[in-house]
Amino acid sequence: MTISCRSAGRDGAMETDAFIVTIDGPAGSGKTTVSRLVAEKMGFDYVDTGALYRGVAYAAVREKIDLDDDDALGRMCRTLDIRLDRQMDGLHLFVNEADVSGNIRTPEIAMAASAVSARPVVRQFLLQLQRRLGHQRKAVFEGRDMGTVVFPDAAVKFFLDADVKVRARRRHRELAGARHMTLDQVEQEMKRRDHNDSTRDVAPMKVADDAIYVDTAEMSVDDVVELISNRVAEYLQP
Repeated sequence: MTISCRSAGRDGAMETDAFIVTIDGPAGSGKTTVSRLVAEKMGFDYVDTGALYRGVAYAAVREKIDLDDDDALGRMCRTLDIRLDRQMDGLHLFVNEADVSGNIRTPEIAMAASAVSARPVVRQFLLQLQRRLGHQRKAVFEGRDMGTVVFPDAAVKFFLDADVKVRARRRHRELAGARHMTLDQVEQEMKRRDHNDSTRDVAPMKVADDAIYVDTAEMSVDDVVELISNRVAEYLQP
């Protein structure tokens, strides 16, 4: 099933039949797993916006475009076909009809995604795409600026966080067998990504004023899913 797009409202205002849950946070906070499980539990669509940025980054790296060249990035975005497709084994990302889901989960593409996410031309391109996706139905949007920029009027917002050492250990376990990186290397890379994401001039990662902050360091995935699902259920009550 393809997550299709249709015309969005102005300035990110949501249609009356939409119910958007945003889950923001830094890498390793657990937001990807939690967002997917919350969406499944609540019967919502799940949209991994980080995958969209990774898709743009992958295309730019493949085309050998400098990641700070706005003109070149703009030309690429104008012809870029990027979509999410829900399949039996999960959500797949297609860039120009090629399934790149297995190519975007590397540290190199993660850092490239952090770089292109700071470029206004890329953010504007994906801002419109994300808002079109959000005007479809009930959905959980995972990212870094979903509750602050993309959906400032979201029904309910969460920000997941944890100490960087905790997040680095989680990411190191995820990379075991796939990447030969030490725990210290993962932690240093994560700190650089955190710095880039939180200090960029355009849409920096931060906690929305009306977001529910959740420190996941001492919580299991199931505990976080239950907490969020219960709060969402409260908002859904008439």
